[in-house]
This record gives sequence, C-alpha cells and structure tokens, in this order.
Amino acid sequence: MLPYRHVLFVCHANTSRSVMAEHLLRRLLEDHAVPLGSLIVTSGGIAPYARDGSLVSLDTRLVLRDVDIHLEPESVARDLKRGHRHLLDEADLVLTMTSEQVRMVRDQLGDESRPGLEVSTLRDFAGLGGDIADPAGQDENVFALTRDRIAHALEHAMRRLVPGAAEVRREACALCAAEDAEDFRPAPPPPSRSWVLR
Repeated sequence: MLPYRHVLFVCHANTSRSVMAEHLLRRLLEDHAVPLGSLIVTSGGIAPYARDGSLVSLDTRLVLRDVDIHLEPESVARDLKRGHRHLLDEADLVLTMTSEQVRMVRDQLGDESRPGLEVSTLRDFAGLGGDIADPAGQDENVFALTRDRIAHALEHAMRRLVPGAAEVRREACALCAAEDAEDFRPAPPPPSRSWVLR
C-alpha cells in the first residue's frame, strides 16, 4: 500500500517545471513496477497568469524528449484556480517548485485545508531543501538543468512515495555534492531511460 494516492505537482503556469515533475515521476513509478493507477500523478499552475489550455513550453517538450518522454501534442496547462480546482481537492500530496508556491496553494485552499493533505516544496519533501527556479525565457541548457534538478529531487523522494524504494543518501550522492559545490550541470542525453535511477 502506498502512503499517498494522488500527487499534484504545482508551479506558476504549468508549462515547464510541474509538467516535467509529473512525467518524470510517472517514469519512476513505472521503473519501480508500481501498478498503473495505484498513484495518480497530475500537475497544475497556481499563479494569477496560469491559464487552462496554455501550451506546454517547447523547451520542456524537447528536454523531456531527450530522456525518451514524449508528451502528447494536445498536452496543455491546467489552471488550479479555475478550471482544475478539483485537483487541489483530490490530491493528498501537493509538491511545489518554490516556497512561494506553497503559500499560494495554502492561500487558494484557505480554510478548506483538510486533514491528511501535505503541501511542501519538492526539494523539502525530498530532504534537500531549497527551490527549483523557473527556466522560462532561458535557453534549452537551463531547461535541461531544471529537468535534472527535478529528477534528482524525485530520486531522493522515492523512498517516501514507494515503500521499499532504495534510499538515496545525501552524503553518498554525487549530484548533491555537485549542487553543494555549485557545479550542477545538465546531464547529456542518455542512451536509455536508466538515467533517472542513478
């Protein structure tokens, strides 16, 4: 039995970071042989400018394609304040990219916050701390770095999402050491999907 039934990833517009997190986690769940449907994984945008139907960033599509994740052409953003508010109501784990977004989610929920709902940044949930910056308006290398930072945090978070998943210890993690040294660079596109399971 999994500790959560619905994980909702949140960023500002749902066109880059939360989309990456949604699809990278789906890949990890598949790689961990979690039965389809055991954990619902969705994403949405919480900022005032988030709009249902906005296109997912081309750079997001490209850097996901580099790791053999192909988004459907009709993949579009979801606005959690209007058209997809129900996702906030259904999720029991909300993972944001920044602490500002945690506040925005809590403001949106208001007094409706319910027992059992956990709201955290992805990096805090993973035990790493800090935010994942928005790559919008930057080049594809920044999008690749953002993808890798999200994948790295998800690797650390898996032990909390899937009982029995191996723990990635911070002191033994080369990517954590690179982050600490501020030398975290995007990984080159791998020949296979195994890059997520370093």
